[in-house]
Amino acid sequence: MIVFYHNKSKITEIVSTETGNFLNEINRNIVAVLLDFADKFKDEILVWCDESERDNLNISEIEKLFHHKKMLYSYASLNNYFDRRLGYIEDSPFIRINKEVKYATWQMSSQVGAVHASVLNVCKADLKTENNFDYFLNSFAKRALPQGLFCYSEPRLLLEKKIIKSENESNLQELFRFTKQHYKTRWVFLLFFNLLIFEKKFPLMPLVFSLFYSKRNFNPESLNHIVLESNKNLIEQATIDVLIPTIGRKDYLLNVLNNLAAQTYLPKNVIIIEQNPAENSNSDLDFVENQKWPFVIKHHFTHKTGACNARNIGLPMIESEFAFFADDDIVFENDLLEKAMQTFQQTGNEVFLVACHLESQAVIPQSPKQFTVFGAGHAFVKSACFKGLKFNTAYEFGFGEDNDFGMQLRNRGFDILYISTSEILHLKAPIGGFRTKPILKWQEDAILPKPSPTVMLFRLLYDTKEQLLNYKTTLFFKNLNKSFIFNPVKYIKLFRKKWDRSIFWANELNK
Repeated sequence: MIVFYHNKSKITEIVSTETGNFLNEINRNIVAVLLDFADKFKDEILVWCDESERDNLNISEIEKLFHHKKMLYSYASLNNYFDRRLGYIEDSPFIRINKEVKYATWQMSSQVGAVHASVLNVCKADLKTENNFDYFLNSFAKRALPQGLFCYSEPRLLLEKKIIKSENESNLQELFRFTKQHYKTRWVFLLFFNLLIFEKKFPLMPLVFSLFYSKRNFNPESLNHIVLESNKNLIEQATIDVLIPTIGRKDYLLNVLNNLAAQTYLPKNVIIIEQNPAENSNSDLDFVENQKWPFVIKHHFTHKTGACNARNIGLPMIESEFAFFADDDIVFENDLLEKAMQTFQQTGNEVFLVACHLESQAVIPQSPKQFTVFGAGHAFVKSACFKGLKFNTAYEFGFGEDNDFGMQLRNRGFDILYISTSEILHLKAPIGGFRTKPILKWQEDAILPKPSPTVMLFRLLYDTKEQLLNYKTTLFFKNLNKSFIFNPVKYIKLFRKKWDRSIFWANELNK
């Protein structure tokens, strides 16, 4: 391990387990030194720390964090390099960081951080020395995260989480530059529009200057040169349960059970939550009792419908170390669970989604990577992660319950990965014959809410203020039609009324 102490841009001291005289490196550019040392000491963890945190650096914890090499850590105790206005250009869970737990994000800080030398070496063709260390780190992580580098805000890098405001914060010109270099060009203009509409600012010069910058690229194959192999002891009992909510899809569910029975790695329990709202109805799943299965089937019948309620009934019934959240109309290979257990071991990560596609879609092979969403029909989760959690029934019969559950996991410190080496075919079976369309509270409104109140609820709970306003902007532009041309004032008034009704009903749901 090599520790680089710095004063925002220049090296002040180097402490290393390696022998050598590093006096010549003092006062050199920290980015240049990091890249040089990565080349010289190819199997070392490189740590940076601001002079202000010298006595607070948790050196003994850092090596434990690197259970594999494809990681980039940092921590800002209070403010990130890019301020709240970053929400005007990015709609992802990587913006609103929970500073109390390990949290997936590409937002990096010069305050304290660490990376394995091999990561810098394989990516060096796309890395340039620059004076602004924070900009370098954020640019690197923003491009590398989608290609398989696991990037985290990690409070355990410090002994104490002191609330210290960083003096090294971006200005508006740097935000425009970053937008131009890392997003599609249209986002530069959307950023300008958002600042104009919501903050009454007219940043013309930052906009113009940003247009002279080119987009920064990143070789998607670079990180594939590093083998992903965790040394974390994540698996102990090596048992897995499957949770399936079902309603009116008897034949499809039977196929899922046959798929599970043919697995090379069998589940311990399959939990089926069957719903039928018809009064005096009974279970339609005769094959649960009439056929022999190589696992225990825990079957619960309820007249109350709703995927949130069904999964909440099933969660306490999970007793194995791991859980597979499945739908009742999916098809998969007979080694799905075996591969899942291998993935838990390989990544050392507690939560991941396997590729789920429709018949008309093809899965593009990718390295395991951090993902922005959670899907309760193709997810594998270590059971201890969701102990005490529930699917929020405010989303029942709407959209967003999956992602809400995923955000609950994130805020507990668990990352969500996407794995494409396994595939699940989602048949999108027609709804069951006795399934009725629910009557939603807002359907009788004179002005129907837009977006859906359940979509709005998720955003109110997990977006920053700027992300919510940016969503409002993009929704406005996406729904432009001829009525705007004929009467723009009337169109804008109606849009605002629909938005306000959506917020009203989202707050009602949240009660």
